[in-house]
Amino acid sequence: MTQIVKKKIIENKKNKKNKLLSAAFELFTNKGVNNTSIQEIADKAGVGKGTFYLYFKDKYDIQEYLTTEKSRELFESALKNVEGKKINDFKEKLINVIDYVIDELKEDKTTLEFIKKDLSWGVFGERVSSLIDNSKVGVLETFKKGIKESNINIKNPELTLFLIIEMTSSVVFSSITQEKPLPIDKLKPYLYDKIRKILED
Repeated sequence: MTQIVKKKIIENKKNKKNKLLSAAFELFTNKGVNNTSIQEIADKAGVGKGTFYLYFKDKYDIQEYLTTEKSRELFESALKNVEGKKINDFKEKLINVIDYVIDELKEDKTTLEFIKKDLSWGVFGERVSSLIDNSKVGVLETFKKGIKESNINIKNPELTLFLIIEMTSSVVFSSITQEKPLPIDKLKPYLYDKIRKILED
Protein backbone atom coordinates (compact mmCIF):
# COMPACT_ATOMS: atom_id res chain seq x y z
CA MET A 1 0.00 0.00 0.00
CA THR A 2 1.44 3.37 -1.02
CA GLN A 3 1.82 6.34 1.31
CA ILE A 4 -0.80 8.27 -0.68
CA VAL A 5 -3.37 5.46 -0.27
CA LYS A 6 -2.59 5.19 3.46
CA LYS A 7 -2.97 8.94 3.85
CA LYS A 8 -6.35 8.87 2.06
CA ILE A 9 -7.59 6.05 4.30
CA ILE A 10 -6.54 7.96 7.44
CA GLU A 11 -8.20 11.17 6.16
CA ASN A 12 -11.37 9.25 5.28
CA LYS A 13 -11.54 7.76 8.78
CA LYS A 14 -10.95 11.17 10.35
CA ASN A 15 -13.69 12.74 8.21
CA LYS A 16 -16.19 10.05 9.19
CA LYS A 17 -15.37 10.49 12.88
CA ASN A 18 -15.69 14.29 12.61
CA LYS A 19 -19.06 13.92 10.83
CA LEU A 20 -20.28 11.65 13.63
CA LEU A 21 -19.09 14.14 16.28
CA SER A 22 -20.72 17.07 14.51
CA ALA A 23 -23.99 15.18 14.02
CA ALA A 24 -24.05 13.97 17.63
CA PHE A 25 -23.37 17.45 19.04
CA GLU A 26 -26.18 18.97 16.97
CA LEU A 27 -28.66 16.25 17.91
CA PHE A 28 -27.67 16.18 21.58
CA THR A 29 -27.99 19.95 21.95
CA ASN A 30 -31.33 20.04 20.12
CA LYS A 31 -33.00 16.86 21.36
CA GLY A 32 -30.98 15.75 24.36
CA VAL A 33 -28.84 12.64 24.69
CA ASN A 34 -31.66 10.43 25.95
CA ASN A 35 -33.91 11.35 23.01
CA THR A 36 -31.24 10.75 20.37
CA SER A 37 -30.61 7.32 18.87
CA ILE A 38 -27.37 6.01 17.37
CA GLN A 39 -29.24 5.49 14.10
CA GLU A 40 -30.14 9.21 14.03
CA ILE A 41 -26.51 10.16 14.61
CA ALA A 42 -25.34 7.84 11.81
CA ASP A 43 -28.06 9.08 9.42
CA LYS A 44 -27.23 12.73 10.09
CA ALA A 45 -23.51 12.01 9.61
CA GLY A 46 -24.27 10.19 6.33
CA VAL A 47 -22.67 6.92 7.44
CA GLY A 48 -23.93 3.44 8.27
CA LYS A 49 -24.84 2.52 11.84
CA GLY A 50 -21.99 -0.01 11.84
CA THR A 51 -19.52 2.81 11.14
CA PHE A 52 -20.59 4.47 14.40
CA TYR A 53 -19.38 1.43 16.35
CA LEU A 54 -15.97 1.59 14.72
CA TYR A 55 -15.35 4.80 16.68
CA PHE A 56 -17.64 4.75 19.72
CA LYS A 57 -19.14 2.13 22.06
CA ASP A 58 -22.49 3.88 22.45
CA LYS A 59 -24.04 7.36 22.49
CA TYR A 60 -22.73 8.02 26.01
CA ASP A 61 -19.22 7.31 24.79
CA ILE A 62 -19.54 9.94 22.05
CA GLN A 63 -21.11 12.33 24.60
CA GLU A 64 -18.08 11.90 26.87
CA TYR A 65 -15.73 12.42 23.92
CA LEU A 66 -17.53 15.63 22.91
CA THR A 67 -17.63 16.99 26.48
CA THR A 68 -13.90 16.40 26.86
CA GLU A 69 -13.11 17.88 23.46
CA LYS A 70 -15.26 21.01 23.91
CA SER A 71 -13.81 21.65 27.38
CA ARG A 72 -10.24 21.08 26.20
CA GLU A 73 -10.73 23.44 23.24
CA LEU A 74 -11.93 26.16 25.61
CA PHE A 75 -8.82 25.88 27.78
CA GLU A 76 -6.55 25.67 24.75
CA SER A 77 -8.03 28.91 23.37
CA ALA A 78 -7.72 30.53 26.79
CA LEU A 79 -4.02 29.62 26.99
CA LYS A 80 -3.40 31.09 23.53
CA ASN A 81 -5.22 34.24 24.56
CA VAL A 82 -3.18 34.72 27.74
CA GLU A 83 0.09 34.12 25.87
CA GLY A 84 -0.64 37.24 23.82
CA LYS A 85 -0.86 39.36 26.96
CA LYS A 86 2.04 40.55 29.06
CA ILE A 87 0.95 39.29 32.47
CA ASN A 88 3.87 38.45 34.74
CA ASP A 89 2.00 37.40 37.87
CA PHE A 90 1.09 33.70 37.64
CA LYS A 91 -2.08 34.03 39.73
CA GLU A 92 -3.34 36.76 37.41
CA LYS A 93 -2.50 34.60 34.38
CA LEU A 94 -4.65 31.81 35.81
CA ILE A 95 -7.49 34.25 36.57
CA ASN A 96 -7.19 35.50 32.99
CA VAL A 97 -7.52 31.93 31.66
CA ILE A 98 -10.59 31.29 33.85
CA ASP A 99 -12.09 34.65 32.83
CA TYR A 100 -11.67 33.82 29.14
CA VAL A 101 -13.37 30.43 29.59
CA ILE A 102 -16.25 32.01 31.50
CA ASP A 103 -16.79 34.71 28.86
CA GLU A 104 -16.79 32.09 26.08
CA LEU A 105 -19.40 30.01 27.93
CA LYS A 106 -21.46 33.11 28.63
CA GLU A 107 -21.59 33.80 24.89
CA ASP A 108 -22.09 30.16 23.87
CA LYS A 109 -24.87 28.83 26.07
CA THR A 110 -25.32 25.79 23.82
CA THR A 111 -21.85 24.56 24.72
CA LEU A 112 -22.38 25.51 28.38
CA GLU A 113 -25.62 23.48 28.54
CA PHE A 114 -23.88 20.55 26.86
CA ILE A 115 -20.79 20.55 29.08
CA LYS A 116 -22.92 21.30 32.16
CA LYS A 117 -20.60 21.10 35.19
CA ASP A 118 -18.00 18.83 33.57
CA LEU A 119 -15.44 21.48 32.59
CA SER A 120 -12.65 19.55 34.32
CA TRP A 121 -12.96 16.73 31.75
CA GLY A 122 -11.05 18.94 29.32
CA VAL A 123 -8.04 18.87 31.66
CA PHE A 124 -8.37 15.64 33.64
CA GLY A 125 -10.60 13.41 31.48
CA GLU A 126 -9.33 9.99 30.40
CA ARG A 127 -9.45 11.01 26.73
CA VAL A 128 -7.45 14.23 27.04
CA SER A 129 -4.06 12.75 26.13
CA SER A 130 -5.46 11.35 22.88
CA LEU A 131 -6.95 14.75 21.95
CA ILE A 132 -3.93 16.94 22.66
CA ASP A 133 -1.58 17.67 19.79
CA ASN A 134 1.91 16.61 20.93
CA SER A 135 3.27 20.04 20.00
CA LYS A 136 0.95 21.75 22.50
CA VAL A 137 1.32 22.04 26.24
CA GLY A 138 -1.85 21.38 28.20
CA VAL A 139 -3.37 23.38 31.04
CA LEU A 140 -2.13 21.02 33.74
CA GLU A 141 1.50 21.21 32.54
CA THR A 142 1.25 25.00 32.25
CA PHE A 143 -0.18 25.22 35.77
CA LYS A 144 2.55 23.02 37.28
CA LYS A 145 5.25 25.02 35.50
CA GLY A 146 3.75 28.34 36.66
CA ILE A 147 3.56 27.14 40.28
CA LYS A 148 7.20 26.07 40.19
CA GLU A 149 8.51 29.23 38.49
CA SER A 150 6.53 31.47 40.86
CA ASN A 151 7.77 29.59 43.94
CA ILE A 152 4.21 29.00 45.11
CA ASN A 153 4.25 26.36 47.83
CA ILE A 154 1.47 23.92 46.90
CA LYS A 155 1.81 20.29 47.95
CA ASN A 156 -0.44 18.87 45.24
CA PRO A 157 -0.70 21.17 42.19
CA GLU A 158 -2.80 18.66 40.24
CA LEU A 159 -5.44 18.42 42.98
CA THR A 160 -5.37 22.20 43.46
CA LEU A 161 -6.08 22.84 39.78
CA PHE A 162 -8.81 20.19 39.81
CA LEU A 163 -10.51 21.93 42.76
CA ILE A 164 -10.24 25.34 41.06
CA ILE A 165 -11.77 24.07 37.82
CA GLU A 166 -14.52 22.10 39.60
CA MET A 167 -15.43 25.12 41.72
CA THR A 168 -15.45 27.36 38.64
CA SER A 169 -17.50 24.87 36.64
CA SER A 170 -20.25 24.53 39.25
CA VAL A 171 -20.44 28.23 40.05
CA VAL A 172 -20.41 29.31 36.41
CA PHE A 173 -23.11 26.90 35.29
CA SER A 174 -25.56 28.02 37.99
CA SER A 175 -24.65 31.67 37.63
CA ILE A 176 -25.01 31.84 33.84
CA THR A 177 -28.07 29.59 33.46
CA GLN A 178 -30.04 30.71 36.54
CA GLU A 179 -28.23 33.85 37.73
CA LYS A 180 -27.84 32.13 41.10
CA PRO A 181 -26.48 33.06 43.55
CA LEU A 182 -25.61 36.12 41.41
CA PRO A 183 -25.34 36.98 37.71
CA ILE A 184 -21.93 35.92 36.43
CA ASP A 185 -20.39 39.39 36.10
CA LYS A 186 -21.23 40.16 39.73
CA LEU A 187 -20.02 36.76 40.86
CA LYS A 188 -16.64 36.87 39.09
CA PRO A 189 -14.83 39.03 41.72
CA TYR A 190 -15.83 36.62 44.51
CA LEU A 191 -14.75 33.60 42.48
CA TYR A 192 -11.40 35.16 41.54
CA ASP A 193 -10.76 36.18 45.13
CA LYS A 194 -11.31 32.55 46.22
CA ILE A 195 -8.92 31.29 43.53
CA ARG A 196 -6.20 33.74 44.65
CA LYS A 197 -6.67 32.57 48.25
CA ILE A 198 -6.40 28.90 47.25
CA LEU A 199 -3.05 29.70 45.63
CA GLU A 200 -1.86 31.50 48.78
CA ASP A 201 -2.62 28.61 51.16
